[in-house]
Amino acid sequence: MNSRAVIKNSQAQAVIICCSALLREIVQLSKANGWSHLDVQCISAQLHNYPDQITQAVKTLIDVAKAKHQQVFVAYADCGTGGLLDAMLEREQVERIPGAHCYEFYAGSQRFNAFTEAELGTFYLTDFLVRHFDRLVIRGLGLDKKPELEPLYFGNYKKLLYIAQTQNTQLQQQAKQAAQRLKLDYQYHYGGNGELGTSLRAFNHKIAVQNI
Repeated sequence: MNSRAVIKNSQAQAVIICCSALLREIVQLSKANGWSHLDVQCISAQLHNYPDQITQAVKTLIDVAKAKHQQVFVAYADCGTGGLLDAMLEREQVERIPGAHCYEFYAGSQRFNAFTEAELGTFYLTDFLVRHFDRLVIRGLGLDKKPELEPLYFGNYKKLLYIAQTQNTQLQQQAKQAAQRLKLDYQYHYGGNGELGTSLRAFNHKIAVQNI
């Protein structure tokens, strides 16, 4: 099912179900804040190439968590599910991070909307996507075998915007190379954890209040 446990705690009160594209930041936040009461379960980011499978993958992990009487928070945006993820989460009464894409909560909704209004034809990268650009974008879309498909996928894009979670010069250089590879203009924005940390802290506060 392309899922795995990352922080495994048999006594966990709650579980965060996340895309592996957010995993590094969630684990760092969990350790930094001492959230020892959490399980973290992740689903492969490769499902973004098959968004019709995301909702069921998340639902399966929710069922497992509820069987253990764990509270659940979903660290996913809509991610191309066309509202199907939200419809399922509403039925299950489970909250998720707000936003259409992870780029939105990493940049912050207001700033992301400004980026979108400035240039609709923007292709976004995060730290994770920069690290795995070749595997998830080039090979994931089959461009290594059929480069003639590149205009089909990227012909309407004008700019690549790297929304960074870290100030890593090596990743910045890799992002520039990705822009050159796709023949797009390059822009950099440091967003840190953005609204991801805010959402996870709110979830943990909710747990704490319920346990008083």
